[in-house]
Amino acid sequence: MTDLLPPEAFEPVRPAYGVSSLADLMPSACALLGVPGTTDVLGLRAELEGVDRIAVLLVDGLGSYQLPVVAGYAPILGDLPGRDLTVGFPSTTPCSLVTLGTGAPPGAHGILGFTLRLPDGGILNHIQWGTDPDPAQWQPVPTCFERAAAAGVNVTQVTRPQFEGTGLSVAANRGARFVGAANPDELAAGMLAALNRPGLVYGYHPDLDHQGHAAGVDSPPWRTAAAEVGQLVSRLVDGLPAGAALLVTADHGQLNVPAEGRVDLDRDPALSAGIVAVSGEPRVRYLYVADGARDDVIAAWRGVLGPSAWVLAREEAVAEGWFGPVSPAHLDRIGEVVVICQGRAVVLASGREPAAVGRLVAYHGSVTAAEMTVPLLIAR
Repeated sequence: MTDLLPPEAFEPVRPAYGVSSLADLMPSACALLGVPGTTDVLGLRAELEGVDRIAVLLVDGLGSYQLPVVAGYAPILGDLPGRDLTVGFPSTTPCSLVTLGTGAPPGAHGILGFTLRLPDGGILNHIQWGTDPDPAQWQPVPTCFERAAAAGVNVTQVTRPQFEGTGLSVAANRGARFVGAANPDELAAGMLAALNRPGLVYGYHPDLDHQGHAAGVDSPPWRTAAAEVGQLVSRLVDGLPAGAALLVTADHGQLNVPAEGRVDLDRDPALSAGIVAVSGEPRVRYLYVADGARDDVIAAWRGVLGPSAWVLAREEAVAEGWFGPVSPAHLDRIGEVVVICQGRAVVLASGREPAAVGRLVAYHGSVTAAEMTVPLLIAR
């Protein structure tokens, strides 16, 4: 199945923290609403002067390189003016949602992967996170919603009811009033209702990403989800009250991965040797290794994967700035070895993860433009 990606979509893209990244969006919106200590890094004021209420809609999986394909089924997305942002690294949903919500890069907020190893050796899946570990300790950075609320701004999040009180929601969005919305119609209604008064509204829509993973980018189910995104955005644009603006963005893009791009570390003794634990996801793996085994693991993985992955020591990945500055308290969450897949490659871990992970069609998490670049579309 083709996802219509051009060759340049596979070029690496560095996170533009402090310039034009997802971490800069909420602080810029808060600055327009008068929240002290926030800066309009993105220069939104030129386009949104006079706005006193802002809605931010995050469409999971709507990368910039998917946007032209989505617009074929959701024409309004092609009509809205906008620009590109980078997400943080890794380009995965938990990292991006918390990066957006806190206005901080992953190295600061500590949600550094889809899964991470806990201090006791267990593996935390951030999508299935409840109350252990305590979200306020595992993610200690105040959210933009908390800062806005403290300044007297009305703040609301509108998302699926099942996300209320989850670890990820608390880590990313604490401080915002929760409104449950079970479908796109309820999402639009909830966001527009919140815009009846000045303030900041955040909405989350997961279905495009879900269909990309399950059926592939540009599959029939994905096209249906793309059309639903267009209907959602059209309803929001049509319903914006005076003084309101809508910002549409995403947490990452996606790319389809064929069978020949899949390597299973648990079926290759050369890759599993010396490995104590594995976290991350198929496009970016964190390897926690036995004492003294790091250099041998790096050599073995480079030998097996060749140009299909960058295999770096943790210190290299941190020094290159992919995560932004990493808090010492968060450093051990990153494995001693970081594997960053290139092209259409993934590294599966069949002995350590649900079998469904290996059956996905589209993936994300790595540093390619297709995964790292997301749109910022503006309506007012």
